Amino acid sequence: MFVRKRKNKTGTISVVVVLKQQGKFTEVKNFGTVASEAEADVLQKKAKRWIDEYGGQQLIDFDDRCGREREETERVVSNMDSLLINGTQLLLGRIYDSIGFNAIEDEVLRHLVIARLTQPRSKLATVDYLKSYYDEDVDLNRIYRYMDKLHSTQQELAQSISVEHTRSLFGGRLGLVFYDVTTLYFESAAEDELRSPGFSKDGKTAETQVVLGLLVSEGGYPLSYSVFNGKQYEGYTMIPMIDDFRQRYGLGNDFVVVADSGLMNGRNIAMLRQAGYKYVIGARIRNEAEDVKGWILSQRLANGEFAELVRKGDERLIIGYSQKRADKDAYNRKRGIARLRKAYSKGTLTKEQVNRRGYNKFLEISRDVTVEINESKIAEDAKWDGLKGYITNTSLEPKQVVEQYHGLWVVERAFRVSKGTLEMRPMFHFTPRRIEAHVCICFVAYKVYKELERLIKENGIPHSVDKVIDIAKTVITVRINMPENGQVFTKTMFLTDRHKSIEPLFNI
Repeated sequence: MFVRKRKNKTGTISVVVVLKQQGKFTEVKNFGTVASEAEADVLQKKAKRWIDEYGGQQLIDFDDRCGREREETERVVSNMDSLLINGTQLLLGRIYDSIGFNAIEDEVLRHLVIARLTQPRSKLATVDYLKSYYDEDVDLNRIYRYMDKLHSTQQELAQSISVEHTRSLFGGRLGLVFYDVTTLYFESAAEDELRSPGFSKDGKTAETQVVLGLLVSEGGYPLSYSVFNGKQYEGYTMIPMIDDFRQRYGLGNDFVVVADSGLMNGRNIAMLRQAGYKYVIGARIRNEAEDVKGWILSQRLANGEFAELVRKGDERLIIGYSQKRADKDAYNRKRGIARLRKAYSKGTLTKEQVNRRGYNKFLEISRDVTVEINESKIAEDAKWDGLKGYITNTSLEPKQVVEQYHGLWVVERAFRVSKGTLEMRPMFHFTPRRIEAHVCICFVAYKVYKELERLIKENGIPHSVDKVIDIAKTVITVRINMPENGQVFTKTMFLTDRHKSIEPLFNI
């Protein structure tokens, strides 16, 4: 290895360190290009000092760099402790902690929630999944014992954490609270104090079920839930749950209750009013008193216009008209009448045409029944096309009332995600405490789902929650033993463009 001064065609001088090996010259280091011999001498001295101080090591490295690289790679690979496909565990675990669920010290809940979001299975299959992917040993009996503990001491804490985190997102006030119910069925007909047959929203008429009431905030963040007997009338679930929710968290009346007309009756509305709640609920305008119906039909509203009727103090009935809804109502009626005309073209109704659900199967029809389509009823029905009613005791403008009511879709979406992505049902637990514990696990999982959704939007990541979780399933972590210092080196690998697109979420 030596220093060479090389004159260039431009008249400048380059100073480089050169290595001669097997008759070939290789440039090791370039120290620069100057214009004069004096400057070149300065660079030459600098290059010689470099050879004296670092050249030996450089020579060794260069002489056998391929062999040393192979040896080093083999050494690293041989010390590799494990390769974990744990991207979802890292990502969802960070979100779980950021919400505050790590205040529930038992790690079993964390494992069950993450598994519910990534690979919803039975508790037995979840044990295998945790071991295979995350190297977590969680005994099945430990899971069952924990579910009993969750029911007894921790489910209220889980809901409190969710409420406080959601309030922090909205500056300390909830503003809007949406309520709705659904049903969760069992692959069993066995009944007990909680499981009973009832009206199933999943069309499962032969199985027992429970009724689940859910409160969510604006944007769909879950706040609280209650599990009721499967035959409980859904209209009787709302008031007790909202009262309990307000008392538990000392919320006063600083939120507006939004609920669908299916949950409403005169008794519920009166109780809401007496308790001092503000509310926006759907109105059953065709069931109103005759004078009110007459007022409704007398309105001549254009698309997007509203009319309101003040009644019972500060309560208002708001009527809105939508041309899009009117077109849909007319289209659905036209299709239905076309089916009727085809089915009863002969003007008679046979036994085979009777609705055979429920107890109608015991009907005996000895002779055909004469039927006809009532044209005047069709014309009467058409008068209501495009009309929708809302009842409220707030001071909001009609357009704002309608916008708040339409926010109910967030509860419906919560049920779709819980039943679909999280596979909340069918349920395979058969004691009340484990049924409620299973619901609590799904509740926490949905909260993590919603927070991930919020962070995805906040970070401008062009993926859905399901897509992010799907990508995270292929993110790996390498663990390598370092025997000289007795430590383990750990690194999570973002190898592809898909991985890099979600990397910001891992820095929460």
